[in-house]
Amino acid sequence: MTQSVFTLARRTIFGLVIFTLATSGCYAGDTLESVGKSADEWVKMRVETARLETAWKEEQLLVEATVAALNERAVSAEEKRDLLKAQTAKDREEMDGLQAKISNERSDIRLLDERLKQMTQKLVALRPGLPPRLSEALEMTYRSLAKPSLSTSERTQLVINIFNRCTQFNREVTVSEDVLTLEGLSNAKSLEVIYWGLSHGYAVDRVTHKAWFGSSHEGTWRWEANDAMFENVLGLIAVAKDKADPNFIQAPAHIARFYPATIKN
Repeated sequence: MTQSVFTLARRTIFGLVIFTLATSGCYAGDTLESVGKSADEWVKMRVETARLETAWKEEQLLVEATVAALNERAVSAEEKRDLLKAQTAKDREEMDGLQAKISNERSDIRLLDERLKQMTQKLVALRPGLPPRLSEALEMTYRSLAKPSLSTSERTQLVINIFNRCTQFNREVTVSEDVLTLEGLSNAKSLEVIYWGLSHGYAVDRVTHKAWFGSSHEGTWRWEANDAMFENVLGLIAVAKDKADPNFIQAPAHIARFYPATIKN
């Protein structure tokens, strides 16, 4: 069809050119051949122009359809976004609250860790005033407590362990044999010892008939010789071991609150 249009247009234009030349008195040198070439070129240009216009209209329709589809998808995406925001608003609010709670707990943990470190220093300072048997029993706990790499939970457990052991020891009368180096003895010797909780204790040497009274004085546990109470201490030990009936026995005592009861945060 394009060819037919092209032929029809060529003939029409060629006739118009012949008529124009005839009425204007052109020179004989203006041959029909040159006129025909010009007409062909003009017709080709017009046909190409028409083709480009048609192609542009088709492309324009495609672009407009694409833009409309993209706009529709954009509107749908915005609606989904708004719906998602509404649905997740509560979750985001809970998340913000959780983040605030975590921040507060971290702050509390840091504060607790600082207080535990202070408590550790106090407990280390108190150790020389503990009864020797209890101090020896807590040796591994104190060694662990001295590690700088301890976590807060580990430090808490060790501190609680020390307090529990001290509380338990303070509620009991403990009879044992301890190896001690005391006044009047040249070397360390195994002695019978009875501890009255954390407040004081008594030690005796049955061979030499010597006795000592022990208590915490100015933060340090001290043993003081007191041979006059030798028989009375033996009586206390016998009662504590259920080898004698309960009886009133006179013996030196040291009544005072011990350090763990006075520790305050």
